[in-house]
Amino acid sequence: MAQRTVLVVLFDGVQSLDVTGPLEVFAGAEQHTPGSYRLRTASLDGGPVRSSSGLTLVPDLALADASDPHTLLVPGGQGTRRRDPRLTDWLRGHGPRAERLVSVCTGAILLAAAGLLDGRRATTHWAYCDRLARDHPAVEVDPDPIYVRDGHVATSAGVTSGIDLALALVEEDLGRDTALAVARHLVVFLRRPGNQAQFSAQLAAQTARREPLRDVQQWISEHPDGDLSVESLAARARLSPRHFARSFQAETGTTPGRYVDLVRLEHARRLLEDTADGIEEISRASGYGTPEAMRRAFVRALGTAPAEYRRRFRPASVR
Repeated sequence: MAQRTVLVVLFDGVQSLDVTGPLEVFAGAEQHTPGSYRLRTASLDGGPVRSSSGLTLVPDLALADASDPHTLLVPGGQGTRRRDPRLTDWLRGHGPRAERLVSVCTGAILLAAAGLLDGRRATTHWAYCDRLARDHPAVEVDPDPIYVRDGHVATSAGVTSGIDLALALVEEDLGRDTALAVARHLVVFLRRPGNQAQFSAQLAAQTARREPLRDVQQWISEHPDGDLSVESLAARARLSPRHFARSFQAETGTTPGRYVDLVRLEHARRLLEDTADGIEEISRASGYGTPEAMRRAFVRALGTAPAEYRRRFRPASVR
């Protein structure tokens, strides 16, 4: 088995968890399967850098002395907003030489500034997706997934999603057993697919200001299998259907129908992950009515059918 070098770029203002999260995953894989990874960190001049939290990180070497790695990982952090042009130049020249190019959080901004995301689909932290799309129109920015794979380039969303992406890369390199062993050691779940949304339904939508609409949001979450038509929800809020739909979107940022879709999908996912209930039972409990309706919703939102989702993301202890 060929050893893969993972080189992590360091800079002042880096988010420390963007660095240490993926490094712990790759280090755990190396411990489980010796000889699999060689981990290196490098800054522009080889000197220590200060993270956004004040933690000082000491790199192994200077970027100029680093050999071309298998995996080049660019973390995010406040430093991406006041980036050193020398770092952008280095990435522009050396990024294409890596067999695999990875960013965590706003590290995607650095890759985009170096032209390495042009013509590619990518994501970043939800708070910076609009900026990335505006500043780099050649990049197809997808604000929803926790990570995106486009050829040999992989970009992840905010902070902890770098761990999810690193686990996915380890599974690709060394197999599911190794990735699962690392996940168990780190006490994280090996079950979040890349196209899982960055937010739960309740976080994706704003909380309504007015109490009747907040109560409706709560009722939807507690009764995904109920009558969640606009007419029924409007009656619960004591508003006309038209007024309710307009007010709900104005206060939550999404339509009632979209919110219901998110809640039902999230409820079904939890049942698939955490119970041994059958697909037909879950489809009814989640408000889909039939397994086929649930399958269509899963394929549309997650790119996979419920049975395959369960196979990949339910812990062995539930089976």
